[in-house]
Parts: sequence; C-alpha cells; structure tokens
Amino acid sequence: MKYVIDGIEYDVIINKKNNKNTYIRIKDNSIYITTNYFVSKHYIKGLLDNNYEVIKKMLQKQSKKLERNENFYFLNKKYDVIIVNTLDIEITDDKIFVKSIDYLNKWLKKKTSEIFKSRLDYLYNNYKEKIPYPTLRIRSMKTRWGVCNRKNNTVTLNSELIKYGYDQIDYVIIHELSHFIHFDHSKNFWLQVSKYCPNYKEIRKSLKEG
Repeated sequence: MKYVIDGIEYDVIINKKNNKNTYIRIKDNSIYITTNYFVSKHYIKGLLDNNYEVIKKMLQKQSKKLERNENFYFLNKKYDVIIVNTLDIEITDDKIFVKSIDYLNKWLKKKTSEIFKSRLDYLYNNYKEKIPYPTLRIRSMKTRWGVCNRKNNTVTLNSELIKYGYDQIDYVIIHELSHFIHFDHSKNFWLQVSKYCPNYKEIRKSLKEG
C-alpha cells in the first residue's frame, strides 16, 4: 500500500495481529500500521487521512534525525568532511579537513570527553544543593540521553549529544545531577531541573525533534 504526503509517496507496511487497537509509527521513511486481522484497507486509508498532519510531523521529525545521523555535526553545526593527507585536522566555517576518518573519530571522541567534562564541572560547581561529584562516563545509547546511577555516583552521557548544542548538553547534565536529589520524575524533580534550566521544556522538545 502507498500513501502520498505533500506530493511524496510513502510505503505503508501493514502488520496484522490479534490487537484491539491500531497503531501508527514511522521507521526507515515508511509508515507502519499495526492493527487487527479484520481491519480493511479502506479503514486504514481513512485512518491515514484523519491523521495526515500528525503523520506529516512524525515524518519531518524522523527526517531531521536521519539528516543529523547521516552528516557530520559538531556542537549543533553541520560540517563537510574533506580528506586531506597533508593535514591532521583543520576546521573552517563549514568544513573539516582531516587526514582520515579514523583520525576524525579519535579527535571527536577526545573533544567530546573534554567538553562533557568541562560542562559537568561548571554545572556541578554551580549547584547549591549538596550532591556527590559524579564520575563521568560516555557511551552511545539508543534510547536515553543520560543516566544517573546513585549507587556508584556516576553520570553517563550519550556520546551523540556532541552533535547538539551547549544548551542540550547542559540540560541533560542538569537532568542527571537533579536525580541525585529526586530519583523519580515527580513535580519536585522538574522544579529542581527548572531551577538551573528554566527553559528545559523547549530544550527537551528540540532533542525529541532531532
């Protein structure tokens, strides 16, 4: 089945199960429908029509994330990567000249560690509440931007955060530091976050939208 949004044709993959409800999700630039065995294509077409704007926004959101993943972003700026054997690394306005992709990855790993550590130190020293100074860990995570472990006093940050700006990096660090005071996501937790990051809702939204 195909469906057209803004003149672009998308594949609609229908997965029928013994479900009571019907779900729509976007993956790999396709529209996935999970529904009951007895649901007709006519019903699904009506469902798509009724959710046209919602699906459009979901596709736009996925497109932003794919674009960021497929290109080289550093601190919320896109760079063209150009391999030049005579240079280690040199950054201009919108280009990175580097001797190899392997060298670029090592440089990025080092810069990520330096920047995350610097922001953690700055934000921790700004904290008026008494909390332990955490050990910083950095790794790639698929579903979370950060993790606080109060048992061993660690904060783990998603390495993908380096693709975003300082606002997003700081928000995630503040979020995890706040978990040393409130380990849930209660009203008090969000009040704690807002104390050091008043516009956290806007920043959360930017991370969700990619």
